[in-house]
Amino acid sequence: MSSSRPLLAVSCAVGASMFFSINDMGIKVLSSDYALHQIVLIRAVAALAVTLAILVPLEGGWRILKTRRPGMHLLRGLLVVASNMFFFLGLASVSLAEATAIFFVAPLMITAMSVMFLREIVGWPRWLAVGVGLAGVVIMLRPGTEAFQVAALLPILAALTYGALVLTARLMRLSETASTMTFYVQLAFAAASAAFGVAFGDGRFSGSDSPSLEFLFRPWQPVPAVDVAVIVGVGAMSAFGGYLFTRAYANAEAGLVAPFEYTALVMAIVWGILVFGEWPDAVAFLGMSLILASGLFVLWRESRRGRVHVEHPRPSVS
Repeated sequence: MSSSRPLLAVSCAVGASMFFSINDMGIKVLSSDYALHQIVLIRAVAALAVTLAILVPLEGGWRILKTRRPGMHLLRGLLVVASNMFFFLGLASVSLAEATAIFFVAPLMITAMSVMFLREIVGWPRWLAVGVGLAGVVIMLRPGTEAFQVAALLPILAALTYGALVLTARLMRLSETASTMTFYVQLAFAAASAAFGVAFGDGRFSGSDSPSLEFLFRPWQPVPAVDVAVIVGVGAMSAFGGYLFTRAYANAEAGLVAPFEYTALVMAIVWGILVFGEWPDAVAFLGMSLILASGLFVLWRESRRGRVHVEHPRPSVS
């Protein structure tokens, strides 16, 4: 891994965070009009097109799509579909900034899961960071108050399934390229969203007062050309975002790149204010600060040991 092009690496990381943040914002905008699985199907087809037309040729051509690990790709596809679905359903009810901040406990969950499943050794400083981050989540959830929303638990489920995804991805890192994994994940998105459409696309379970449930069970409907363009753009940004993160880690050490992923939280706050009029209050900012500080501390500790993970803590990755 080269460390001679740090400026390029940081630029790619920030650019990828921007792409993913716009992707999340676009999904939230569309969540009041269309079913989640309808949006994801169109997005997945667009991302597949970008991957096959642009990204696959950049990494060696169609031959890289051949794999000897179809079972692992299936498992990884199911996990990333679940993670995305949980996160996007949360976006329908929770502010963009709060959903993003809550999801950023993923690196903390990965730390805990690596102990349970990979037998890694974690010292008390990182366990303390995990505790601080979880305290930040509790502060943002505000259990026992009128501000508490059950839907705010969905980004936590997204982070948990993403953590499992990272553990499986570590096993595939040396044998599969980024474009190969992107292709099979987007294929899983297309298959899963089509299946959801067959099961729920007629709207038989729609009519819920919960924005999240309505987002899941709303019937499919004709999509105007303008909205098709938005969804296709969201799919392209998802594909390019994943590719830019891969380039970021190829041009600098992970310890330099990983902290810049947290610019996505700043962008989520900006989009929330500009697009949705969502101003985080003091309690939300306190919770975000604790999550941010604990996540950065874990990344710093990992970088000192040369063990920062290449997988980026973003739910929209492919």
